[in-house]
Amino acid sequence: MIKANCRERFTAADFDFVVQTLARTERDSVNLVDLLTDAEARDSILDSPRLVESVLAQDGTLRISPQLYFYVLIRHVLKSTGLSDRRVSDYLASLLETFSQTARLRSPADGNANPVQYVSDMLIALRNASPAQTFLIRAHVGNYALFITGIFHETVERRSRRGAPDLGYYEDVGSANFKAVSSHEVAHSCALDGVFSTLADGFHEARLALNRLSDSLLHLHTAHAPALPLIA
Repeated sequence: MIKANCRERFTAADFDFVVQTLARTERDSVNLVDLLTDAEARDSILDSPRLVESVLAQDGTLRISPQLYFYVLIRHVLKSTGLSDRRVSDYLASLLETFSQTARLRSPADGNANPVQYVSDMLIALRNASPAQTFLIRAHVGNYALFITGIFHETVERRSRRGAPDLGYYEDVGSANFKAVSSHEVAHSCALDGVFSTLADGFHEARLALNRLSDSLLHLHTAHAPALPLIA
């Protein structure tokens, strides 16, 4: 289950990177280290445009964790939209971190060796799902629909011209499933009810933000990028 917890999983190397990027003097370094221990101050620091520039300027292997990498970039593109809540940024960063690993794109619909990968199959699996499975499947459908239309929107559009579902289909399905899980007790217990509700209402805006991220900032279409899963 994806949670809005990237900011809770930053590493010591991440904080070193932030300090080295933003500190001008030794005194600045000391002050930043102190400020980063405070959640509210840390969030403000992470909004610095200089961090985005530094992340994008990195060549070769990044010295930072995937969670900091995705959080800084998704926060950057979301700040110009109506989706400015940091928990939404945190959740989407976790989504990108998780779904950028090919194996994690599979549905939790069942425990078989070959879990379903088609949205239509996921929705059919809801008919016999337990309440817990229903929550996981619906959350996955919303996440999956947002990821593929956000990061691989050109592929979705190209396949739709050959009869596959189009962007509008995925937006409708993703939004509806985020709406359905927003009132679930599991969402409430994980403090995700507000995130799911925001994504249900703002699915289109979130998708466009991910399009901008994919088109201009991320490099997921390289030889080392995860393969696009089957979509239908």
